[in-house]
Amino acid sequence: MASTSIALNRFGLGGRPGEDPGPDSRAWLDQQLDRYVAAPPPLAGQPASGTLVAQFVDYRERIAQLRKAAMPVPAKAPAMTAVPARPAGAMAPLVAQPPIVQTGDDPAEALRKQFGQASRDLYNGAVTARALAAIQSEAPFAERLVHFWANHFAVSGDKMEVTNLAGAFEFEAIRPHVMGSFRDMLFAVERHPAMLLFLDQAVSVGPNSPLAVRAGNRPNVRRNLGLNENLAREIMELHTLGVRTGYSQADVTEFARALTGWTVAGFGRGPVAKFTGATGRPGDFVFADAMHEPGTRTILGKQWTLPGEAQATAVLETLATHPATAKHIATKLARHFAGDDPPPKLVARLEANFVKTGGDLPSLYRTLIASPECWAPGTVKFKSPWEWSISAMRAVGTQQLQPNAVPGLMYQLGQPVWKPGSPAGWDDVAGAWAGPDAVLRRVEAAERMAQRTRDQIDPRARAAEMFPDALSPATAQAIARAESNSQGVALMLVAPEFLRR
Repeated sequence: MASTSIALNRFGLGGRPGEDPGPDSRAWLDQQLDRYVAAPPPLAGQPASGTLVAQFVDYRERIAQLRKAAMPVPAKAPAMTAVPARPAGAMAPLVAQPPIVQTGDDPAEALRKQFGQASRDLYNGAVTARALAAIQSEAPFAERLVHFWANHFAVSGDKMEVTNLAGAFEFEAIRPHVMGSFRDMLFAVERHPAMLLFLDQAVSVGPNSPLAVRAGNRPNVRRNLGLNENLAREIMELHTLGVRTGYSQADVTEFARALTGWTVAGFGRGPVAKFTGATGRPGDFVFADAMHEPGTRTILGKQWTLPGEAQATAVLETLATHPATAKHIATKLARHFAGDDPPPKLVARLEANFVKTGGDLPSLYRTLIASPECWAPGTVKFKSPWEWSISAMRAVGTQQLQPNAVPGLMYQLGQPVWKPGSPAGWDDVAGAWAGPDAVLRRVEAAERMAQRTRDQIDPRARAAEMFPDALSPATAQAIARAESNSQGVALMLVAPEFLRR
């Protein structure tokens, strides 16, 4: 594969009509690091996490009130801030969903239906905005990095509390830090309400904390209080050190104790919230000292004596620049850009850069650009459904998206956005995506996309433009023999060059 094609497809998200990296593909990629826009126009108007948390808390409380008092459905149920898909560049105001009230419904059930529909609209709007940002981007290498880090720090919208927050998590905790340091992104991620709620950190209570002591021997209160190790485990196993890197279960438990008190403002109200100190603007990170487990922690063979919030902060600072973290991140980046079996020399080069710079992300990206392993000829990666879909839409010149088009397509292809079902995120190897049934679904999607081009695209010229000096004779011949332009476009979208990068 020629260097221009590698820059467009392996580093980028696939070419767009008229996109020309110029004579120096490496310089074109490097320049994108300076052109990256953290908040591109398609994301304008997306609701902030604080707004979404407040709406969810309001919904939860109204459900509780309806159950308790058997009240009729209120005339006006809580409005959800929904952002429908819109044409590229069009700035639509936030709109409220009308109440869904069905005669004969249980009042709480009617409210649940309304909230569920509004949540689907929010999710679809955020996914569509994400897709438009990727399709329109003039810095596709940088956008690919956004998607990489969002999958590294995965949350899953399958959980009700997280459904509406998954988009805001990427827009608020990932995008602003893609061109910063790993440390800053790590802290933004771990303190974001989506992560704290997804991994149940918001309700983790130290067994000897003031809150637990106050609960005393009251079983009905004590059974709802307890230490949760989810966030501590995933920070160490997935976000920083990686598996089998020398930490123990005891380290996880001790780190979980250090993290107690890290919670989300607005989720608790009344006397308990006032006692714990978990008050403030809904959705804000807050440290609730009354939930924190007191005492010195021993983690990774070191004692951590700092009290309160500073204790977990100090541990996280160490994990952010730990040598094992450097190797873990280096391995994942190498796998993403150089093949399912990461080249050891590339891993070592990235690892050394991470250690030297303290996790400066643009330095890592420039190491990728400069490394010969990332420019190996041929195709080295099988595209995930998201990668394939975005590259296909870029190739046919998509400018507008129907409200449910991308969410529906991603469900069809088996990779619903922000719903990996696990904090490990989606797999980044061919075995996860290259099965016969999965490829058949791409063929069906390619045919639908091609039909919408209405024979307006010359597939021979477009394929040559998308894969400069890299189109195989067999693919070129198959496209040339197509019975129509639309059929030729469909063949291009499922050609070996297009399914891989």
